[in-house]
Amino acid sequence: MNAHPLVSIVTPSFNQARFLEATVRSVLEQDYPRIEYFIVDGGSTDGSVEIIKKYAEGLEDRQQAVGFHKVDYWVSEPDKGQTDAINKGFARAQGDILAWINSDDTYEPGAVSAAVKYLQEHPDVGLVYGDANFIDENGRVIGKFAARQTDYARLRRGYVHIPQQASFFRASLWREVGPLDPSFYFAMDYDLWVRIAARAAIHYTPQLWANFRLHSSGKTIAADDRCWPEMIRIHRRDGGNWLSVIVAKYYVRMVIAPLLNWRRRLQMRQHSDRA
Repeated sequence: MNAHPLVSIVTPSFNQARFLEATVRSVLEQDYPRIEYFIVDGGSTDGSVEIIKKYAEGLEDRQQAVGFHKVDYWVSEPDKGQTDAINKGFARAQGDILAWINSDDTYEPGAVSAAVKYLQEHPDVGLVYGDANFIDENGRVIGKFAARQTDYARLRRGYVHIPQQASFFRASLWREVGPLDPSFYFAMDYDLWVRIAARAAIHYTPQLWANFRLHSSGKTIAADDRCWPEMIRIHRRDGGNWLSVIVAKYYVRMVIAPLLNWRRRLQMRQHSDRA
């Protein structure tokens, strides 16, 4: 790996104009010098395309600020959803390190540099991830993702603890195990983490690298009940049986899921009321 390996970042997007600009800027304002950034939009009709064009064509008033990149490629056309969009982006990627950041999430300053530095210093590690805050619709911090160290065995038991927003992995592994499985709506990242962890070490570093936005139309709130059944599909596909920790966790989750979603919605309302 050279001194500044190319990092390819993909943002899948569809009708997220109210959050998209913050996402784009969080990528383009990274201090890492070699980033290629792709936005794969699903044919938005809410003004997203105008935002993308602004950052693809450049802003006159920024005067090529040091460390400010631009959108290298974008497309806006009907697709088969988020997973399809991510796969389309990575199919174009030339980078040594890959990541995706959804159009309602953001990076913290310095996240890319920190991830690259770790991967350069630890060639045995295939995926590195940091911490992520939960933020509300207005970008206020309302909690923290429960990130901590996991591995292949623990992933198979359902102990994920990897915030996708704060994750970076080697392109060489993507070429071995990719693309994402388009049959998954929610657990395509978990599926990828399992496949990567079966081949290389993964590592958690306790540094804040990203923000995970919770809002009423986000998948985590609107479709959380689809995640664990998909994880069980992966478990069964890989030879897991029904007498296992992940299955037990699934049944517990079925019982407490309404409470968890109620708490998330309450968090959002409380912070909205304080604004």
